[in-house]
Amino acid sequence: MKKQSFFSDLSFSAASAGFISVLVGYSSTLVLVLQAATASGASIDMLESWVWALGVGMGIGCIGLSLYYKRPIILAWSTPGAALLITGLSGNSIRQAIGIFVFVGILTVLTGISGWFDKLTRRIPLPLASAMLAGILIQFGFNIFGSMQAEPLMVGIMFATYLVAKRVVPRYAVVAVLIAGFISSSSLNLIKLDQVAWSLATPVWVWPEFDISLLIGVGLPLFIVTITSQTLPGIAILRSTSPEKLAVSTLISWCGGLNVLFAPFGAFALGYASITAALCASEESHPDINRRYISGVFTGVFNIIAGLCGATVVGLFAAFPVAMIAALAGLALLGTISNSIVAAFHEPNYREAAFLTFLVTASGVSFFGIASAFWGIVVGLIALAASNLGKSTQHA
Repeated sequence: MKKQSFFSDLSFSAASAGFISVLVGYSSTLVLVLQAATASGASIDMLESWVWALGVGMGIGCIGLSLYYKRPIILAWSTPGAALLITGLSGNSIRQAIGIFVFVGILTVLTGISGWFDKLTRRIPLPLASAMLAGILIQFGFNIFGSMQAEPLMVGIMFATYLVAKRVVPRYAVVAVLIAGFISSSSLNLIKLDQVAWSLATPVWVWPEFDISLLIGVGLPLFIVTITSQTLPGIAILRSTSPEKLAVSTLISWCGGLNVLFAPFGAFALGYASITAALCASEESHPDINRRYISGVFTGVFNIIAGLCGATVVGLFAAFPVAMIAALAGLALLGTISNSIVAAFHEPNYREAAFLTFLVTASGVSFFGIASAFWGIVVGLIALAASNLGKSTQHA
């Protein structure tokens, strides 16, 4: 087998996929992170430190793991975890919040060492994992046309660019959409750069304070929603896009270790990405699956740049029109959505269970603070077990 070289594997499409994944990730959920930091009583310097810690922590993980495994392995902050912290941290001190983050990191390391999460994910059939992915991403497809209603000219130009580029230069279709989005939104004066403050972030170390009641009441739920709503679909996507078996337990341990390391600076809960991982693992990143890891490396590079810039990034991502980001994400994920739907419903024996997984995941329902991706898999596995039991009874 030919030995891979990073420089020979470089491609503009993979690098741009990394940029788009960071653009989509920050612009869509960074506001939740800032709200969570504010709820914990963080100062302005600490707000920037949280962005620094998350960006640098995720960046190091993306670069190191993607280079080692030669697959686009994408770390992300826990979006459901950030939402939980907005209410959970209210009225508590920043040191207590940091104690919770360290606790979650330690739990994640122990989860990786134990190996139980690896065994759990191996029991999820590919059609159900594909249905879950389709359920997660389908809303991004809907958002293309929702954003077209809000900004018909800009999104119309982006959509037309995608249709033409997909047939003329399919490998660079998403890059063409990104350029069209920037040009059209700028021409229409939709990009607001006047409030962007150009400065570097300064990391602020905070000693953790461990409060048992908060560790149980906030830390444990934060760990559960991160592992079930963030890491579970992220690992499922990673498995569905990698032909070989990856050391999931090791990946989980690395994620937890980075969380512990950067927690004192504000990294609240790191997990494996699902949406941005789907962007980087798609054919739009590179036709050759063995060269898509470059997108993971560049995701890491852009994450580190975003973290180092801190306050600048907060203002910069807020400057882009929401409709442009929504349309860009949806168009970049169209191929992945359609491929996931085909994989989910191709096998008749799994079709009903996959459909239920898709419906529950796409519904966005949440029970006990755990997001719909987890419940979609649960309902799908129950339906599959019931189907298999029914067939066994008929043959008895």
